[in-house]
Amino acid sequence: MTKSDFDPRYKDVETLGQLKKTEWASVSVKEEIRQNLITKIQSGDPLFPGIKGYDQSVIPELQHALLARHDFILLGLRGQAKTKILRQLTSFLDEYIPVVKGSEINDDPLNPISKQARERIEEQGDDTPIEWIHRSRRYGEKLATPDTAVADLIGDIDPIKAAAQKLTLADQNVINFGLVPRTNRGIFAINELPDLQPRIQVALLNIMQERDIQIRGFNVRIPLDVLMVFSANPEDYTNRGSIITPLKDRIDSQIMTHYPREITIGIEITEQEAWTSRNDRVRVEVPEIMKELLEQTAFEARESEYIDQKSGVSTRMTITAMEQMISSAERRALVNNEVEVTVRVTDLFHTVPALTGKLELVYEGEQEGALNVAKHIIGKAVKRTFGRYFPDPEEQKKQEDTSIYEPVLNWFAEGNTLEISDDMPEKKYRKALSGITGLQRIVEKKVNPDHTEKKYVFMDFVIEALHQHSMLGKEDLEDRRSYSDMLGSMLGSMDDFDDFENFDE
Repeated sequence: MTKSDFDPRYKDVETLGQLKKTEWASVSVKEEIRQNLITKIQSGDPLFPGIKGYDQSVIPELQHALLARHDFILLGLRGQAKTKILRQLTSFLDEYIPVVKGSEINDDPLNPISKQARERIEEQGDDTPIEWIHRSRRYGEKLATPDTAVADLIGDIDPIKAAAQKLTLADQNVINFGLVPRTNRGIFAINELPDLQPRIQVALLNIMQERDIQIRGFNVRIPLDVLMVFSANPEDYTNRGSIITPLKDRIDSQIMTHYPREITIGIEITEQEAWTSRNDRVRVEVPEIMKELLEQTAFEARESEYIDQKSGVSTRMTITAMEQMISSAERRALVNNEVEVTVRVTDLFHTVPALTGKLELVYEGEQEGALNVAKHIIGKAVKRTFGRYFPDPEEQKKQEDTSIYEPVLNWFAEGNTLEISDDMPEKKYRKALSGITGLQRIVEKKVNPDHTEKKYVFMDFVIEALHQHSMLGKEDLEDRRSYSDMLGSMLGSMDDFDDFENFDE
């Protein structure tokens, strides 16, 4: 680790004696975080870069907890940036701090707590070597699992160490410290806390209140200096376990996270996290309307009666769906030897594999099937988004004036159909859409897109939306979708049924 931002006052400080001659003073980790947070707030520096949608909710509550020197827990459904927030807490630590060189638990040279460090200082005095550790080494994390043991978190006696160093098991130097004491003078996070067995949670009680640990067989207590932070899904309290009441009581602050509350915030998160800039042979353009449709799909999923809302719909769904959508357009360009391609409505439906793996269905959803639920949600997103750009087709039908959609519907009523295949080249795509009477006029009148590519995407969008409003029939085939007059489509289905009835005649 390079010391590019290392305080020049401590550049050459390598022993305890040299450290004593400097202005450096011991301070608790919570006070250190508090002071650095105050500095950042006053300077206007971003506190949690890349965390979006929490400016008026979660982030102020985090500041309150840190200013109060509280241990805290983040409670929220999956995919709400809980772990990402916890890992960014290291930015509030000092760039470097001194420790007794070789210490297993980051002993403060001016206030050592382990027997090993104290003995070394007694022997070497001011010549005791010290080292400066970067703040990245002061963060520890454990995903709670049912098989986690007290030894993993706190520590245990190590008979191998005792044998190797010829020590008795009563000697403190045979202790093998766990993850928490090894993060002394730092931040320790436990993710999915309810998954930790109750008897293991009990082992954390002393750390949370008395700020010390006690390892089996030793009467001595080792005082730790650590900020304890946790994350949990509130629904997991009943599904997989619970946080024992004494531990819950010792966690000073409980902060609730949430999903994006605005479409624009969701789009920003997806763009930030998804792999969109591929720097490959094909340049893929994603129109804003397609980003909006994708994000609206997540919003619809979070309200759907087919989906278990207690489980939640992770923001990872839109991230992977965006990557799938881009890949669908990219593949089409490669098939047609095109160097530029624009994402279409067809590509939106190719996100279904990304959706089905992220949705936990209730009984009704299981009955419908994951594939049908995903398509249903996309359809609702199309319908909802359409209302933000174009007049409601149902309301248009009730008006005395001619509906703006009538020329398009009449074109289909005349027996015309529109087929758009997954791999349709751009020229054929535009030609097919341009042949529909009145379609281009609707788009130009209502949205007037600034680029030709966007115009055709909007034209495609109008056709799909008219289908979602039950004004056009649609047949989903393996590699294409076919739109036709709604009445003709229904009659065709009836003819197919009659053919089936007469099959045995």
